[in-house]
Amino acid sequence: MIRFVKHESYISLFTFASESNMMNLHEVLFFTGFLVVIFIFLYLDLKIAGRNNHVIHFKEAVSWTLFWIFLSMVFFGLIYFFGHIIHGITDKQGVAELAHRFSHPLRMADPSLTDEQALSMYRHNLAFEYLTGYLIEYSLSVDNVFVMILVFTAFSVDPKYYRRVLFWGIIGAVVMRFIFIFLSAALIQRFEWILYIFGGFLVITGGKMFLDRNKPKHIKTADHPVVKLTSRFFRVKSDYHGHRFFLREGGKFFITPLFIVLLVIEFTDLIFAVDSVPAIFAVTKDPYIVFFSNIFAILGLRSLFFVVSNIMNRFSWLKEGLSALLVFIGVKMLLHIVNIKIETTHSLLVVLGILTLSVLASLFFPKKNAVKA
Repeated sequence: MIRFVKHESYISLFTFASESNMMNLHEVLFFTGFLVVIFIFLYLDLKIAGRNNHVIHFKEAVSWTLFWIFLSMVFFGLIYFFGHIIHGITDKQGVAELAHRFSHPLRMADPSLTDEQALSMYRHNLAFEYLTGYLIEYSLSVDNVFVMILVFTAFSVDPKYYRRVLFWGIIGAVVMRFIFIFLSAALIQRFEWILYIFGGFLVITGGKMFLDRNKPKHIKTADHPVVKLTSRFFRVKSDYHGHRFFLREGGKFFITPLFIVLLVIEFTDLIFAVDSVPAIFAVTKDPYIVFFSNIFAILGLRSLFFVVSNIMNRFSWLKEGLSALLVFIGVKMLLHIVNIKIETTHSLLVVLGILTLSVLASLFFPKKNAVKA
């Protein structure tokens, strides 16, 4: 719950103000363990795979992409069989409370339902909510990749430094998503009508993406707001200095153009999160599942970047597919106004159907300017 406390001329926002919304011990332990494992993988990635600056070729990118997808599916299996330990529930009463709190589409009215049956139903639904959210986030990440490619090209970054910039970009994205997701969850718990705003926003965004799908995109580096703001407060070197983000010369501190590129990538992800995070809340209101699905998609984003940069022209109908995906998710949110809820498995099938159709259309009916597979 969110509590607004009025004090003189201002209102302070406190998230998770009541004990009912405080993280319990099970949630703290599970969430902490999740973050520890994620940062161990990132550390190993930095020290082993990223120890040498080099150009990531298609074969290496595919291998890393499959590795992160494999980890995501392992986590899906963990939720499928042990998902109840996230919130520490042990009986059907606990399931009913969470189903009400997070609007899980579970049928709890059957009086013959045993504790184990209720827990099994809850785990399976939670796992498919995670999987649907992951697919939505991962597919929408492709659009973010297109923008990242434009950023690197516009700033003339050496391809061998792409991996370093994207690694630190992921670290920043994890922190920003944590703040954004749990703040959004707290707001939704207090003001459920925000979901309808999210839904309308996604429908508009999907429509705009469809209308702008064929428009060429360019980035004017000198006019970018991040470049202007950074240049106002810091000394910026005019040229790149290898993989370095900062320099000290003559007792003065400088930032390099590569660090500005990193800031632009972070800014891009923040803008992207405004679209993608609300989309996951259409699938589940459980902030932990939203966070887990987001983080696994983000972890795979870097390797996906190098895959997409090699084959981006082959999927010429992807923009149409992503726009349809956003519109569907937005409509799904808006249907709550008339008390119509789409079950998790049905949402998953629609998401898979949209993505499959866009890929098949690209392969069998490529546009004239697309590269044939």
